[in-house]
Amino acid sequence: MTVVVAWTTHLCFHHPLLYHIRHCSNSVVAVASTTEHKEEGHLPVINSASKKEKVNGERKAPEWKKLDAEELGISNSIISRPTRVVLNGLKKKGYEVYLVGGCVRDLILKRIPKDFDVITSAELKQVRKAFHRCEIVGKRFPICHVHVDDAIVEVSSFSTSQLKSDGKFNGNVRKPRGCSERDFIRWRNCLQRDFTINGLMLDPYANIVYDYMGGITDIKKTKVRTVIPANLSFVEDSGRILRAIRIAARLHFGFTRDLALSLKELSHSVLRLDKGRILLELNYMFAYGSAEASLRLMWRFGLLEILLPIQASYFVSQGFRRRDERSNMLLSLFSNLDRLVAPDRPCHSSLWLGIFAFHKALVDQPQDPLVVTAFSLAVHSGGSLLESVEIARRISQPYQSSFPELLEAQNPDSNNALVHKTINFAALVKTALCNMTDGCYVSKAMAKYPKAPSSDLVFIPMALFLRVSKIFECVRRRGMETRFVRRQGRKIDYESLAMGSLEEVRHVFARIVFDTVYPPNQSNENNVANQRP
Repeated sequence: MTVVVAWTTHLCFHHPLLYHIRHCSNSVVAVASTTEHKEEGHLPVINSASKKEKVNGERKAPEWKKLDAEELGISNSIISRPTRVVLNGLKKKGYEVYLVGGCVRDLILKRIPKDFDVITSAELKQVRKAFHRCEIVGKRFPICHVHVDDAIVEVSSFSTSQLKSDGKFNGNVRKPRGCSERDFIRWRNCLQRDFTINGLMLDPYANIVYDYMGGITDIKKTKVRTVIPANLSFVEDSGRILRAIRIAARLHFGFTRDLALSLKELSHSVLRLDKGRILLELNYMFAYGSAEASLRLMWRFGLLEILLPIQASYFVSQGFRRRDERSNMLLSLFSNLDRLVAPDRPCHSSLWLGIFAFHKALVDQPQDPLVVTAFSLAVHSGGSLLESVEIARRISQPYQSSFPELLEAQNPDSNNALVHKTINFAALVKTALCNMTDGCYVSKAMAKYPKAPSSDLVFIPMALFLRVSKIFECVRRRGMETRFVRRQGRKIDYESLAMGSLEEVRHVFARIVFDTVYPPNQSNENNVANQRP
């Protein structure tokens, strides 16, 4: 294994970055040798870093580290094929190429990255010439979209990434003494990242991970830390507030003290974001396997009443404290969603919005478990109400009686009575969805709690509203939808689910509802195996 020497930077910053460099080293722990790390279960490092020293009573900046990717457990085989095609294409033309950001973090943590971001020494025009299906997108911060098969690989350039700061770094940062030009370019790019754990670069050909921001230390500490002070970082881009929640929820990381404080103090600033950006960030939270944890963190840090006040009022009505570890029906629904999706197999946003509407209808008017079961089965079968009612009646498994949204089970006198109640509940779900898109209604959701911040945010565009409505349209008096083809098997088609296929969304929705009302366990799983969607 080649030994690469790391050195301590000597940086000259003007305020406010000087504050960060003076204080961020408080999180840096001296890195032991590779052998010691293996024995202690820590991440292996190529070199040994010296102990923290003080200069004029202040700590130095984090040491720059170059780590062996193989020792970190990173294998190029984990990198997706489309990404490898792009990396190889640029490398063959003589350009430097790196993986950067969250994908490097996820590879170190042995997690499947949501996507792979590539950065290169090539200009964007040169990237476009290197691939047949490639276009430059974005005006303010342009990047390349390279199409490989059905995937899109995002490629940025070191030259354009420098423009993100509008020249801020040119006057505030000068190259440290003894720093090579390549290291300076990489370091300057990492300095523009949002969080230290996203400020990692991987050279897949030299098998080296570059850590200029102390990201490895924060991975070991399971902490999310901003590159610059959190209050300044969130003012610079309030979208980082939502990204911090999303990353912590997905990785089960905690926050540094200054970040946690800034989350609470600046939470209301997310309302300055474009509604499309808010929907995008919420979709990252709910569609990729960390929905329950995201809801808990949003509630804990006061974001739920700003972004989802209807759901926040439910938490308050349940007597939920900010750090409450208990569960409720809403959290259980999303916990069951999390079991079915993942970063590499997400769902369409219409699914999680449909879950919100379904639960809101239950909060407004609790239902008999048979009605809820018949409803979910009817959604799954395209509106076959009588058959759904008959199947629901045959279920002998006990329902989850701890949820106040579910009434004490009472068998209706006839199948027709149950059909009637199921159709009425479908109407309640549609009404709940309409209320979620009504700014006036949303603004009154927390009216009972005057101390809570008010919000009338509606981020659901009309096209998405119509897609969610379509999920429940089949539960009606007119019977099954025409041209409906009954779905076979329980296996999920994740490509169709991500694209929002109505059949697949309905299938997964019904499974989530069924597993929430009738939690599966070993003793009764066999009794309901044939009834589960």
